[in-house]
Amino acid sequence: MDSEAITGVYGQVCGLSTPVSAHVSEEQLPEVGVYKVTAEWSQSDLVRSSRLRYSQQWTLITDSNNHRSIGTVLTPGPCVSLSGELLSDLSPTQNLRAVVRETGSHQLLEIWDCHGLRKCLSLSALNMHGRVYDDAQFGCLSWSKCEKKLLYVAEKSKNSAAETHSGESTFRKDRSIYWEDWGEAMTNKSIPVICVVDLQTGSASVLQGVPLDVSPGQAVWAPDSQSVFFVGWYHEPFRLGLKFCSNRRSSLFRLDLSGHCEHLSGDNLSVSCPRLSPDGSVLIYLQGEVFGPHNQCLRIQQLDLKSKKTSTLVDVVNRPQNGEFAGVYEAMPSCCWSEDGHRLVFSSACRNWKDLFMVDRRSQTVTSLSDKSSRVYGSWKLLTVQRDLMVVCCSSPNTPPTLRVGFIPSDGEAVTWRTLQHPVVTFNFLWTTLDITPPPEDDDTRYSGLDFGAVLVKPSPLPDGTTTPLVVFIHGGPHSQFPAEWNSTTAGLVRLGFAVLMVNYRGSTGFGQDSILSLIGQIGNQDVKDVQRAVLTALQGDKTLNPERLAVIGGSHGGFLSCHLIGQYPDFYRACAARNPVINAATLLGTSDIVDWRYTSAGFLFSYDNIPTAEALAVMLEKSPITQAAKIKAPVLLMLGGKDRRVSPHQGLELYKVLKSRGSTVRLLWFPEDGHSLSRVDTQADCFLNTVLWLNQHL
Repeated sequence: MDSEAITGVYGQVCGLSTPVSAHVSEEQLPEVGVYKVTAEWSQSDLVRSSRLRYSQQWTLITDSNNHRSIGTVLTPGPCVSLSGELLSDLSPTQNLRAVVRETGSHQLLEIWDCHGLRKCLSLSALNMHGRVYDDAQFGCLSWSKCEKKLLYVAEKSKNSAAETHSGESTFRKDRSIYWEDWGEAMTNKSIPVICVVDLQTGSASVLQGVPLDVSPGQAVWAPDSQSVFFVGWYHEPFRLGLKFCSNRRSSLFRLDLSGHCEHLSGDNLSVSCPRLSPDGSVLIYLQGEVFGPHNQCLRIQQLDLKSKKTSTLVDVVNRPQNGEFAGVYEAMPSCCWSEDGHRLVFSSACRNWKDLFMVDRRSQTVTSLSDKSSRVYGSWKLLTVQRDLMVVCCSSPNTPPTLRVGFIPSDGEAVTWRTLQHPVVTFNFLWTTLDITPPPEDDDTRYSGLDFGAVLVKPSPLPDGTTTPLVVFIHGGPHSQFPAEWNSTTAGLVRLGFAVLMVNYRGSTGFGQDSILSLIGQIGNQDVKDVQRAVLTALQGDKTLNPERLAVIGGSHGGFLSCHLIGQYPDFYRACAARNPVINAATLLGTSDIVDWRYTSAGFLFSYDNIPTAEALAVMLEKSPITQAAKIKAPVLLMLGGKDRRVSPHQGLELYKVLKSRGSTVRLLWFPEDGHSLSRVDTQADCFLNTVLWLNQHL
């Protein structure tokens, strides 16, 4: 298997498009309803080493006898490039489209209508703020109901800092001062501000009145267009990394344009995703605990804006029964309400799946909307709900992302789903989910009776009597999930003849809050044993897997577990490939942007004024794979990002030097411009190629 063939396979699987957002508009004709669904897609291009974004529109015509049944789907028009677009949003009447676009070093605000470009403002030239935020954590672009104002979040202008007595700005005087940022993947985000553009005058202003100890984001207009709701993250005494962390202290606020700010949520909580009901009477948001697991089961809270009373709509699920709703673990799309405001739709992890759910505010019952009759799709991800039409992205390990639509059902009815866009190609892979129960000796007495799962994907068909090498793929986090969805790395490996086992050990999302809490203080032990148990279960249940040709791969905490496994079971695995792995939690303590997790994972409480103790450092070291390094026999491939703020690349270097000093087989790939996720297109292609070559060489 040569490099060109491997790269060709990876180019095929990573080049398949994924829908990332959608919008629905409606036109009621005398006899039928007409819906226009516009989806935005992302596609990796290896030639340019970049990700392309484009949009595509479908026209749906309902049945003449039932306006909630789709009769005809017209052939979509050609795809339209969205080059340079950072943010976009349609106005409430859907007659205007706002776009924040980047051209060179400038950022522009464009307003488009049916006749073309109606207005263009250079946000950079206004010099009111720094760069506009386009990330999911802080970023937003929101029209006022009157369509005369636009709301967004940007970096505070450091050039407008206060003047000193000498007339020199503090920024120029203290140009070497250290500015805290929000960590991994948010290096240039430090002090966000809420900005409003008046489209009639073409002027922009920064809203005043935000409490000095919070950083605002995720802003939405209130119904009166004279105030906004926003989430404020507390940044005192210092900022902690926000990426992948739903446990940061934050609050919900209401700020009017005159500068009066009102605190709406409780204290010492984490909140996110404020979503206003269609009639403007209720605001829902997600709420979780502060510190502890960096990702956890969340509540859906609802705030009645008239009475100002808050209640819990969906509570934390501690111990779900098999097949039942397992809780909320991820952000909600910007549009998630039914038209009547009585129901909410969202997607969330549920064991080895990602499912679509609806909660009725009147009965507070949660219902699954995923089509489970055939389980063709293992993942249902909601993109939007508008005019009661749901747009979802469905996929499975052998089926790339597929765009589907369906109307919110009436009580007791099932959704009639309609596929808008089939993938260009599907694959003849076999896949199944595994439910795994730890043996009695590995049961957690604090949270007894927990189980976990895995997803097995393998080539098909296999010639009689042949066996397949097995790659054990471990997710990071550790509080995340491998749902039974399209994964280009897994698909590429299976396409090249490997079977892949993706393990959701205890502590993964989708199995309830008890499962998440069970891993606290147990890293390097419980999670390692769970992965090993999953591998043994797969080998015992499928004799086409070759127990003599086993490899383990993973990134971040998945890399941590990969290195633990080859140390704790040195004669079991034949090769290892780890991306930005945690190797020594004790030496990582002072270099990670989420220092709190280092304490929590080892079983210690975190406070901002923590000073490392000999006891804490000893426990962190004892739980780390560096202590197993002397036992490692398997060849190790390390892939490190030079700009990783979450897990310092010196972690991988620490293992590299230990293995080199012992004459062990080790290779290190260094990506100086990439971060923790190693997410650049060229980096991902390089990592895949080298991982496959490494596995071929050593299996």
